[in-house]
Amino acid sequence: MITDAFLRLSEAQAVTASAYSTNTIDLSVARDVGAGEETHAVFTIDQSFATATSVTLEIVVSANANLSSHATLVQTPAIPIAQLTAGRSPIAIRMPRTIANALGQRYLGARYTIGGSNATAGQITCNIVKDVQDIGKLYPSGFTVY
Repeated sequence: MITDAFLRLSEAQAVTASAYSTNTIDLSVARDVGAGEETHAVFTIDQSFATATSVTLEIVVSANANLSSHATLVQTPAIPIAQLTAGRSPIAIRMPRTIANALGQRYLGARYTIGGSNATAGQITCNIVKDVQDIGKLYPSGFTVY
């Protein structure tokens, strides 16, 4: 999985209450964001979540840079915080192939919706990528992978 700073929506963003990503992608800028290719939003948990009951991860589009009045392109079900621990396998969501169209909206971003009470801890990184790394490979003991 190769990441691109222009396609990073959040970097170790503290998410203790429902929030939008700190970064957005301006779809009006002439750049290739997948152009008909399958892309994914990949969320990694940098700090374990505490106190809240769940978190829903969304990819949203909006006419506004602050992502207000957004439309949801794709989302996860509510994920229990017991499953949102630092170092867990990344959560990948397949994106629609029509990101460039994006429902006629200009900005692409992420939204994190906290279920239950606000969290007292939790950090997320989100990248838009073309290929998701296969991290489920197992190697026999005694070998080092470089």
